[in-house]
Amino acid sequence: MSLAIIYSRARYALAAPLVTVEVHLSNGLPAFQLVGLPETSVKEAKDRVRSALINSGFNFPDKRITVNLAPADLPKEGGRFDLAIALGIIVASAQLPENCTANYEFCGELALSGEIRPVLGEIPLAIACRDAGRAAVLPMANAQQACLIPDAQIHGAEHLLQVHSFLLAQQPLPAIPPLPPQPLKTQADMADVKGQSQAKRVLEIAAAGEHNLLMFGPAGTGKSMLAQRLASILPPLTEQEALATAALYSIAGQPRDQQSWLQRPYRAPHHTASAVALVGGGSVPRPGEISLAHHGVLFLDELTEFPRKVLDVLREPLETAHIHVSRAARQAEFPAQFQLVSALNPSPTGHHEDGRSSHEQVLRYLNRLSGPFLERIELQIEVPLLPAGTLSNQHAEESSEQVRQRVIAARNIQLTRQGKANARLQGGELMQHCRLSDVDSQFLEETLQRLKLSARSFHKLLKVARTIADLQQSPQISRPHLLEAISYRALERLIQYLKQ
Repeated sequence: MSLAIIYSRARYALAAPLVTVEVHLSNGLPAFQLVGLPETSVKEAKDRVRSALINSGFNFPDKRITVNLAPADLPKEGGRFDLAIALGIIVASAQLPENCTANYEFCGELALSGEIRPVLGEIPLAIACRDAGRAAVLPMANAQQACLIPDAQIHGAEHLLQVHSFLLAQQPLPAIPPLPPQPLKTQADMADVKGQSQAKRVLEIAAAGEHNLLMFGPAGTGKSMLAQRLASILPPLTEQEALATAALYSIAGQPRDQQSWLQRPYRAPHHTASAVALVGGGSVPRPGEISLAHHGVLFLDELTEFPRKVLDVLREPLETAHIHVSRAARQAEFPAQFQLVSALNPSPTGHHEDGRSSHEQVLRYLNRLSGPFLERIELQIEVPLLPAGTLSNQHAEESSEQVRQRVIAARNIQLTRQGKANARLQGGELMQHCRLSDVDSQFLEETLQRLKLSARSFHKLLKVARTIADLQQSPQISRPHLLEAISYRALERLIQYLKQ
């Protein structure tokens, strides 16, 4: 047999397309030809594979070797095909039986000694192998992560010789050890926050309906502290959400451990982050912060310090829950269903009422945030300075677990009614599930005209009012729910006041 066919997987955004590694040995001058749109790192596999085979004791055929990575129009990068190429040469040179690899897919980079090194993207690869009905043979470090995928057949190997013995049925591959235990993370608790009852109430509404939130106020009022505790009151990830999140972290080279498997991601990039860092990109597109916050929280502190053009790139993914990254050679789409939480000081001096800035200076400072960007943030509240005596008060505050139970109850109502959180309602769903009485509808229309709000703001208010009603387990939206939702537009009211 001078032709061998081995299955492997490429990495393309969140997909793991099948790559058929075809190895042919023919007579002629000794040569090693690699075709199929390989990048430089893939072409270098020729030298890695040759040394790995020789140093592992295999016969390297003194023939013309042609390796085709099909399909030819799919870009290939990295050293992930080394193991498949090496096995293809071994099978084609009759050092392994012809059909022993048919039910397996192989992925891994080879060291010159024959050791197998980990690659990126083991979660999408394991899911694709499971769906194709084949078992995956991966580097041991990747196999530990891939074992988290339910019903996937995963084998881990540390050396090429182990794979060879396994395919000959001489000995099984080594058992995959469990992931090493991670240090227990102490999760921030809402009970640590003194006072700020309105901010806590809004945080609960944001968690229940998956709404975006903006907090502003002078320094030291607890805005960042509150934002960091949002994750502690969110419902746990479902199994499907956990797989989607783990796949994103896998291709980004940041694998999740078992402890954080069902915890919602929390990302807090610095205000010097670029637009590419937030939305993703690169010559080989990789997910950015908004995708790494998928099904979780993206916290932007010191919001006005972010460049305006960087914030405006978030407008589309905030609406569509995905981002399409286009480069000259590659295009990729990443999910980005994140919950935006932001904080800012409403003045270049720290507070708009400290007497150190004029209305014009404060307005110019706040104008770093565009109107369309602010419209996409449903909840906007002021976090004031704490009254005297609040910090020394020994009264026990409500814990995150108590708030979380109410949030889960409200979210279950939404999932039963419409199959998604209120913030994700669109078009006809909004009219169906957020219906108002004629009197309340007219009241809301008049309020929008007085506040000079857009149709998008109208829909955002409806969604927030629906969440408030769900927290109270009310089947209908009533006037008090609308009034409370309208009260959470504090920054827009401040900007209108400054313009007067």
